[in-house]
Amino acid sequence: MSLLKQNTALFGENIPWLEGLREKARTVFARIGLPTAKTEAWKYSYFKEDALNKPQIDDTPHQCDGHCHDESNLPFATVEIKYCNGKLTHIAHDLPRGVIIRPLYEAIEDGEIKPYLNKSFDMEKFPFAALNTAFLDEGLFIVITADTILNMPIYLHYHQHAGMNRLCNIRNIVVVEKGAKATLIEHFDGENAAQYFNNIVNEIYVGTGANLQHYKRQNKAQKAHHVALNSVQVKADGQYNAFIVHGECALARTESYVRLTQENASAEVNGVYRLAQNGVSDITTNIRHLAPHTNSDQLVKGVLDGKAKGVFQGQIHIAPDAQQTTGYQLHRALVLSDEAEVDCKPELEIFADDVKCSHGAASGDLDAEQLFYMQSRGIPLNEARQILIEAYLNEVFEKAKDSAVVEWMRDSCL
Repeated sequence: MSLLKQNTALFGENIPWLEGLREKARTVFARIGLPTAKTEAWKYSYFKEDALNKPQIDDTPHQCDGHCHDESNLPFATVEIKYCNGKLTHIAHDLPRGVIIRPLYEAIEDGEIKPYLNKSFDMEKFPFAALNTAFLDEGLFIVITADTILNMPIYLHYHQHAGMNRLCNIRNIVVVEKGAKATLIEHFDGENAAQYFNNIVNEIYVGTGANLQHYKRQNKAQKAHHVALNSVQVKADGQYNAFIVHGECALARTESYVRLTQENASAEVNGVYRLAQNGVSDITTNIRHLAPHTNSDQLVKGVLDGKAKGVFQGQIHIAPDAQQTTGYQLHRALVLSDEAEVDCKPELEIFADDVKCSHGAASGDLDAEQLFYMQSRGIPLNEARQILIEAYLNEVFEKAKDSAVVEWMRDSCL
């Protein structure tokens, strides 16, 4: 497998447990390889390695003056962290009380990260997470200590420059301890001409009574590939709320693997995608209810034009002991072109008998009568279409918790 043939020096090659983990990951990825059309979880969005055009890990020293991150223009205060070309280049100074943010290598060096690293998923089931582990080097260890209420978001801005086709494997470990509350924003973008493959893994641990709001805005270059796994564990009375926005990209796949491990744990995974050209958006979820009185909700809406493709795969799993559980899931898409495609695979896997679960899916075009009515009132066709699209997507945006963050994210797809 040529993706493994990267001659690059990685941090910690003298740390036996770390090298052992990397070697195990290399063995797993070499055996299972890239997903194919026969890989059930990837059959709608798999790609051949040739599509990546031989990306390389960039091991040259990188100097970033930060100007490439000015375009974010956030209308609210944040704790800012910057990745440039796949390398961590900046962590905000003067962190709020109760917040610990360290480069991954520091937490590996002193062993503090060992209870969390690669503990939330099985590499056999997530091939790109195995690839990420094989080149484990860049990333963060973020801890929100017990009972801390963080009043501003932690903002991770990932930016890519043109000039080199990079393979970027980034691992972030986020621990929200008992009773803590925080917001995490991830923003991915790149120069128009840039070609790269971002392979992101976030391992997220939400403690008892803790709350994490997780926002993701992906608006990349046309030739970029983006694969991300959010592997989440939620304890008793904890809440994990994710909101995903996908824009243009050759392929953007965000997979949420959420395990509700104790009573009254809850999760929301909502999303919006809008593609107008020939990109692919894949929002895949797997919510696993493993204890009684757990709750989950999912709403994803998309708008497709040109030769774009939208994919939603959502699974709700109810374990035998997870009685009095609720799980809801809904996907809808507007297909504005005869050449656009939408693939949807909702799944319920229920092994308990006292539950409330439902799933649904629908797709269609804009309402011709509504368009005619608006044009008859003097509204130009393109403006009328835009008004209807905004109204269609607003149902999802209204589910997000932070209005300032929502307005900023809305700009990327409306």
